[in-house]
Amino acid sequence: MTDWRDEIARRVRGEAVRDAPLGGRTTIRVGGTADLLVRPADPGALAELLRAVRDLGVPLHVLGGGANTLVADAGVRGVVVRVPPDLAPEQTRGETLLLGAGQPTSRLWVRGHALGLVGMEFIAGIPGTLGGAVAMNAGTQIGEMKDVVRRVELATADGAGFVDATALGFAYRTCRLPTGAVVTRVELALRPGDVAASEASMQADRDRRRRTQPLDRPNFGSTFRNPPGDYAGRLIEAVGLKGHRIGGALWSDVHANFVVNAGGATSRDVLGLLNLARTRVKERFGIALETEVRLLGAFVAEDLQGLTI
Repeated sequence: MTDWRDEIARRVRGEAVRDAPLGGRTTIRVGGTADLLVRPADPGALAELLRAVRDLGVPLHVLGGGANTLVADAGVRGVVVRVPPDLAPEQTRGETLLLGAGQPTSRLWVRGHALGLVGMEFIAGIPGTLGGAVAMNAGTQIGEMKDVVRRVELATADGAGFVDATALGFAYRTCRLPTGAVVTRVELALRPGDVAASEASMQADRDRRRRTQPLDRPNFGSTFRNPPGDYAGRLIEAVGLKGHRIGGALWSDVHANFVVNAGGATSRDVLGLLNLARTRVKERFGIALETEVRLLGAFVAEDLQGLTI
C-alpha cells in the first residue's frame, strides 16, 4: 500500500521532507520531528496540498517562523506546512500593503517606511512571520495586528479568497481562523507620517526589550497571557519561580514570563515549568493563567495537565 507521504510528494509541487526536525525551526529550539514537512512551490501547490490532506485524512499543521510555539518531544503527526515568503506576490496601493504571510514581520515596517507610511511601530522586535502574527494577533502595549489588518487571504481545500478582519474575531492574542485554512497574504492599512519618528519609536522599543527580556537565549516569547488588571510575569515571580529550573528549561531571571532553553531542554521540561506556575498562581491568587504559546504535536496527556493544544 502506498504511504500517504509518497502520495503527497507525488501530488504537491515543492519541497517535502520526511521526519523533518522541527526544534531548530522554532525560536526556543525544542521539539521532535514532523512526519512530513512541506513547502509548497506556489499557490496552486498549496491548494493541492490542502486537497490531498483532506482526501487522505491526514492532519495538517501550519508552522510560521517558530515563535510562540512549543513542539512536542514526540514530534508532530501528519503534515506540517511552511508558507514560503514568496508564495504570492505583494502589492501596494496608496496606504494599503498586501504582503505574503510567509514574510518576516520586519517586512511590514521595511515596506511601510519605504513608502513613507507609519502606524506599525508595535511590530518592532516581534519575531516570526506575518501569517503567524495574524494567527495570534501579535502585539505590544502600543498596538497589535488587529489595528492594521484589513483583510487576510485564506487558502482552503475548496479554494482561496479574502476574509475581512471583522470576521476573524480578533481579541487579546487571539484570532479565530477557520479550521483547515492557511493564511497566504495579509492586507494592511497604514498611514502617512514621520518615518524618522517612527524609526526612533521602534528603536526605543527594541532597546527596552533588550533590557527587560532574555533575548540572548532561545525562548518562545511571552508564555502566558496577562490576566485582566495584572501581569503574568509579576504573578510568576510572586510565587517564587523566577529563575526556577527543570532540566534544561528555566523561568528567566530577567523576565519571569519567559521560559528559556538553557541547554538541552525538552518540551517535557518546559511543560513542567508551565504546569508548576499555573498551579502555584492558582493556589495563591485564584487566577488561572492561560497560555499564549501554541502547543504543537503529540504531547503526553499527563504532561499537559489541562493545557490546551
